[in-house]
Amino acid sequence: MNGKRVLITGATDGIGKQAALAIAGMGAAVTLVGRNQTKTRAVCEELQKQTGSEAIDWLLGDLSSMVEIRRVADEFRHRHNNLDVLLNNAGAIFSEYQQSADGFEMTFALNHLSYYLLTNLLLDMLRETAAAKGEARIINVSSSAHRNGTMRLDNLREASSFSMMNSYGASKLMNVLFTYEMARRLEDTDITVNAVHPGVVRTRFGHDTSRIWSALVKLFQTFALSPEKGAQTLIYLATSPDAGGISGKYWNQKQQKRSSQSSYDREQQRALWQYSAEVTGVG
Repeated sequence: MNGKRVLITGATDGIGKQAALAIAGMGAAVTLVGRNQTKTRAVCEELQKQTGSEAIDWLLGDLSSMVEIRRVADEFRHRHNNLDVLLNNAGAIFSEYQQSADGFEMTFALNHLSYYLLTNLLLDMLRETAAAKGEARIINVSSSAHRNGTMRLDNLREASSFSMMNSYGASKLMNVLFTYEMARRLEDTDITVNAVHPGVVRTRFGHDTSRIWSALVKLFQTFALSPEKGAQTLIYLATSPDAGGISGKYWNQKQQKRSSQSSYDREQQRALWQYSAEVTGVG
C-alpha cells in the first residue's frame, strides 16, 4: 500500500478505526474523517504512534450535513492530489426522529446521502488516480439489516412515518442499491465499487439510542465479533490484489454473497440515484 492514499469516514471508533490502523500499518497514507475534534485528533495521534507513520491526517466534519460534506471534500482536495481508496463507513441508528441540517430524516442523511455526495464530489480524484495507477476503489459499508429494508423516498422529511429499525434497514438497503448503480455507471473505468456487511460487531454502535434499545444492543454484542475481526473484509477490499477488478458485489467474510432480492431492482437503483442527484445537485 506504499504510495496509496485512503480516505475513511467514521474512522474514530469500531471497524473504521481498526481498518485505518491496519491499512496505515501496510504503508498507506490514511485520512480519517470524524465529527468530534478532540476525539478525531486523539485517534490520529494514537494511530501515528501505533504504526510509526506520520502519513496519517484527519478532517473534521458532520457528514449528516451537505455543507459539511462539501467542506470535507474541498479540504481533502486542497491537501492531497490522489485518492486510491474511499471507504464510506460513517453511520448511526437513531431511536427517535431527528432532522438533519438539510431537513431530511437523520438516518437517511448520514447513512446514505453522505455516501452518495462525498463519493461524487471526490469522483474526479478517483478517476485521475485510476487513470494514473490502473485502479481506484470505493467501499460502502452496509449491513445484513438491508434485507429487512424497504425504500421509500416520499417520506424522508416526515416525523410521523419514522421507525428506528425501518429507517435503519432502508438506509442500509440504499447503500447496496447505490453500490450497484454506481458500479454500473463506472463499468468503463478502472474504479471498483463494492458493498460490505462487516458482521455483527462489538462496538459502541447503537449505545446512544434509547435506554431499552441500548441495553439490548449491549446484551446482543456479548456474542458479537470484535472490531478487529469485523474490519477484516473492509481491509481485504481496500488492500488485497485478489479484490482488484471486482465491482458491483456485496461482501461478507471476504466472500461475495447475494444481497436481498429488492437490492437488484434496477428501477429502485435508478430512482434512488435520481432522487439523490436532485437533492444534492450532484451526479
